Amino acid sequence: MDIVYIRDLRVDARIGIWEWEQRIRQQVRIDVELAADVARAAATDRIEDALDYKAVAKRIQSFVAEREFGLVETLAEELARLVMTEFSVPWVRLRVGKPGAVRGSAEVGVWIERGTA
Repeated sequence: MDIVYIRDLRVDARIGIWEWEQRIRQQVRIDVELAADVARAAATDRIEDALDYKAVAKRIQSFVAEREFGLVETLAEELARLVMTEFSVPWVRLRVGKPGAVRGSAEVGVWIERGTA
């Protein structure tokens, strides 16, 4: 299994359980690892044969911008399902971090892994 990844994608999200959080946008940081067979793309050197990580990143950004979430767990689960479905990947590992959510920490969040490698 090969892995295509996106690291530290920063997206402004409407996320949080507190009333004040639901009125503002907060930055979340997203890492995504996607199972992909890169051999064909490597052989042809054509984007049409690759998992287009730019398209994945743009889709994640638009999805997050269009929705509201209470928990990072919900955001992570919905992103995993979206990426697996729309980009036909059999496995995804995804991290969603929320900077500043806990005083004294740089970031809190979740790692999830879905599908089969």
